[in-house]
Amino acid sequence: MVLLVIFVGAFVLAILQSLGYAPQYGIQEFLTFDYYLKLGSDSGFWISVWLTFYYAIVPTFVGAGISLALALILVKRFKAKVIAEFLYKIPMVVPYLVGVSLVILLFANGGLFARIFHAFGIVSSPAEFPRLLQTSNGIGIMMVYLWKQIPFMTLVLYSNLMVIGREDEESARLLGASAKQVFFHITLPKLIPAMITAMAIVFAFNFGSFEVPYILGAGYPNTLPVQAWQLFDS
Repeated sequence: MVLLVIFVGAFVLAILQSLGYAPQYGIQEFLTFDYYLKLGSDSGFWISVWLTFYYAIVPTFVGAGISLALALILVKRFKAKVIAEFLYKIPMVVPYLVGVSLVILLFANGGLFARIFHAFGIVSSPAEFPRLLQTSNGIGIMMVYLWKQIPFMTLVLYSNLMVIGREDEESARLLGASAKQVFFHITLPKLIPAMITAMAIVFAFNFGSFEVPYILGAGYPNTLPVQAWQLFDS
């Protein structure tokens, strides 16, 4: 009940404010759609929409591909498997802001890689290191997303591989199927439901993320969460 009141109450209040009912801010124009019309005619808003989808979709699909490959590796037997199963989970328990700090320390123009490139003579000074952070291409933002979310999607896919077993794959191989045929006709179809679920969760978080694009974004254009906060705060 508490969660219901907090969530639904906030949602209803936001809708009322957007329609002109905000007496605490001296606005009583209910019912008006002027704010929606102004927002829809703002070119910066549509840039933010595109940017938000871009930052959300690209790391989701890239991370899904990497996670699938890692899950297929982890399900096999190899030396140091126990260590690998421990190491890949570490980012899951580390806050996003720690990932932001790591990206800044490593990839900023004065960061570790910039100094290494300068030491080896690849760039004449650390300042000439390619700018990866606080740009509209969002490389720094997506690096943090991938660092944090690949372990989560890998865990989901790996767990499903362990549950479904390998009996069907082994039977197909005994009947003459190639590794490619086994993957596309048996393994992948069984993993698709879990993959869709994991990708939906990751996409939703990326779409609504605030702190990562706020710190590592270009400033303008902003993602929708950052722009919403700035407009509300102004």
